[in-house]
Amino acid sequence: MSNDVKGSAARRLPRHVGIIMDGNGRWAQERGFDRIEGHRIGADSVKDIVRAARQIGIRVLTLYAFSAQNWARPAGEVAALMELLREYLIDERPEIMDNDIRLQSLGDVERLPAEVRQELDALAADSADNRSMRLVLALSYGGRESIARAVRAVARAAVAGEIDPGQVNVDRFNRFLPTSELPPLDLLIRTSGEQRISNFMLWELAYAELVFTDTLWPDFRRQQFYDALEIYAQRERRFGLTGPQIIQLESDLEPKPPGAMRSGQSQELDENGRSLMRERADKRS
Repeated sequence: MSNDVKGSAARRLPRHVGIIMDGNGRWAQERGFDRIEGHRIGADSVKDIVRAARQIGIRVLTLYAFSAQNWARPAGEVAALMELLREYLIDERPEIMDNDIRLQSLGDVERLPAEVRQELDALAADSADNRSMRLVLALSYGGRESIARAVRAVARAAVAGEIDPGQVNVDRFNRFLPTSELPPLDLLIRTSGEQRISNFMLWELAYAELVFTDTLWPDFRRQQFYDALEIYAQRERRFGLTGPQIIQLESDLEPKPPGAMRSGQSQELDENGRSLMRERADKRS
């Protein structure tokens, strides 16, 4: 296990990483602790991963902190999670501001308790001009709910005559999603050994690489994060393209004399193809 990002992982970092932070309850139960203690230690993992991501140059880190379905958990556990979230927002404010991190949120945050919303909104506003990294907290969030909300927005726009339904394609629909200003999700990590995506960023996961680890979230620290990045770096991402197309893209990335024409291949790519070109350009740099 490496204690730093080296080799291919350092040369080929994903721009956008999402993490399903799973296993807090099992970690606590295995040690005879209350589930809340697992969540408390899990908050320490959040702090370490955010710092590590900022230090190595990850542009966007999205953490699945509380799902729309988590409201159905016992009231005492939900209340404790909300208090831990409030404490995190207060305690990590200096870290976020001093390290030029922009905090954002996804989900139905209107359902959060007022005292949590107050801290969340204040820190999001105060960090809005920070540029080194985006930390996105998915709170009261669900992927299907997010898509349904976007569909309703498209329908309202169509009724108002602002958009032609026949012209709604993938790129245009994407503009109605709350993640439209974020780069495509490159890597999803899920801890605890479960191999499912649990309603997380369903639209955005279309071409993401998936890494599942048996490590429970409270034990997942920067060393395990670096291991996941190394796995990602070894993957060959094609976004549905063929081998010859990949070769042509490689050619398009080669320096060209002034006035030289590039192939039509790079001009006809959708967002996924453009992501591939950006990734290969980053790998060369």
